[in-house]
Amino acid sequence: MTFYQRYGYKPVRTSLQLESMDDELRASLWNALHISYFKKLNPNLSLSSQQNKNLYSLCNRLWFSFFKLPVDQIPIRPMDFVSDFKNYFFKVEWHDIYDLIEFFANNFPDKVINNKFQEFCNTILEKEKSAYRFVDGLITPITDENEIQSIESAIENADSEISTHLNQALEHLSDRQNPDYRNSIKESISAVECFAAKSLGTSGTLGQLLKKMEKQLGLHPALKEAFSNLYGYTNDDGKRHYLKDQDKTTFADAKFMLVICTAFINYSKEKLKISKK
Repeated sequence: MTFYQRYGYKPVRTSLQLESMDDELRASLWNALHISYFKKLNPNLSLSSQQNKNLYSLCNRLWFSFFKLPVDQIPIRPMDFVSDFKNYFFKVEWHDIYDLIEFFANNFPDKVINNKFQEFCNTILEKEKSAYRFVDGLITPITDENEIQSIESAIENADSEISTHLNQALEHLSDRQNPDYRNSIKESISAVECFAAKSLGTSGTLGQLLKKMEKQLGLHPALKEAFSNLYGYTNDDGKRHYLKDQDKTTFADAKFMLVICTAFINYSKEKLKISKK
């Protein structure tokens, strides 16, 4: 804590930057971009030169898919590109910044650099009290480190079908323009249902599968009952009406369901390992 913060001249930001971005956070994210990507440019060669080919490849994607501008308008001199891009970066809305860094992290040809860039950004986002983090390549409004680890672990270690459900849940939750919390919840619970069926080698409703998990994996009855109740909460069959009114489904609901479903998958995997010993 600085002198100004200790003595009240500069307030300590205790609230998260949700749907906003102050100048310090914006500047820090620009620095991350510059250090990770632009600093590696050779200013004495054209942007399209062999040495600058990775960034030139990204620029083409940026102009074509993000800005939707003619690619022949890309500045040929590296420093002209950086200067023009910087002017744009410091003028746009907060959500455009997150779209931009997400685009870089998913479109630069070098995946190692992209992964390091995401880690760099997450350090900045945590320090600057942002309500967003990179999770599996997406800027996501999840702030607790344990929540992030739970989701990443479940996505990275699951087979493709389960990962698809979890990624869809994450995308619905992360969409800053049109978030779909209702379908995020449905995808989260579908991931658990898919995991349970694959783990047991059988089909059935989640309620039926949970009963079998209780017997075969030693799943605690209280935990089984708790998750059965959560399944009832998401079950749009006329018994529950909460999810029918999408206006009542909030970010907190969807975030909670994604976190608890990934935690359940990770926990059940460990139980499965123990049962096979």
